[in-house]
Amino acid sequence: MSYLDNIRTFVRVYELGSMSAAGRDLRISPAVTSSRISQLEKHLSVRLFQRTTRSLTPTEQGQAFYGGACGILEAVENAEAEVVNITDNPKGSLYVAAPLGVGRRLIAPLVRGFLETYPEVRVRLRMTDRKVDLTTEGLDLAFFLGQPEDSNLRMRKIADVSRVLCASPDYIAARGNPVDGDALLADRHECLNLRFPGAPEFQWRLMTPEGPKRFRVTGRFESDDGDVLTDWALEGNGIALKPLFEVAEHIKAGRLVPVAQKTPPEPIQMACLFTHRKMQDPKTRLFMDYVIARIGETVRDSV
Repeated sequence: MSYLDNIRTFVRVYELGSMSAAGRDLRISPAVTSSRISQLEKHLSVRLFQRTTRSLTPTEQGQAFYGGACGILEAVENAEAEVVNITDNPKGSLYVAAPLGVGRRLIAPLVRGFLETYPEVRVRLRMTDRKVDLTTEGLDLAFFLGQPEDSNLRMRKIADVSRVLCASPDYIAARGNPVDGDALLADRHECLNLRFPGAPEFQWRLMTPEGPKRFRVTGRFESDDGDVLTDWALEGNGIALKPLFEVAEHIKAGRLVPVAQKTPPEPIQMACLFTHRKMQDPKTRLFMDYVIARIGETVRDSV
């Protein structure tokens, strides 16, 4: 098992480009990470990485070993999956990513019930509104809103999510309730925008009588956390474009009010991404089935 651990550590160091990052990902100390790489190099009698105080790069031997190492890990995972399929007792860590709003409101509340059903599984939930990379970040599956960019991944659609433009009564009293997207721009409304490194220019895609149209909105408030945008809207700082399930309670209570209702936002797809080989792992499939059956109902009930 120690040799397999060394190979697994090598793969994560190679993919993340850092001993410390790989150690954090594997939940081991930098000293253990370095020791495992040294043991592997000693066993193979080659240098796998060139190390300096500022960088770590794979050697030619390291690059050659990486492909085979991934194949070894995949073969072991497939063998374990076959055994688990027979015993019907999934076990091990499951790494899941989700946008903040989806993760907090829909997925996190379901984790306890899943773990009670499958006590040998450990769920590691990572929540972020930025785009994630399943391969480099060691994820088993990722829930997301929108359209996937990586065609090499498999996707399972959950639902089309209704969205809404909304603002607080105080904001509307001060700035008015724009009737449509054109009024948003003409009256220079303060639009609260979700933005993270690498995000495209702000454009809200709204449904008009002529069909979907992009509106290049502006605003002084931006964040990479969707819940921050909701808080800003509640405080009267501007108009937010939100999935309806995230703000339905605020709208029902009158804390937020729909605006620009003649041109509502286009619905957005909620789906789950996973790699081809991860689907062979029963715990991945079982978690998707468990969560999707429940959050699909929640999203539809918010409409």
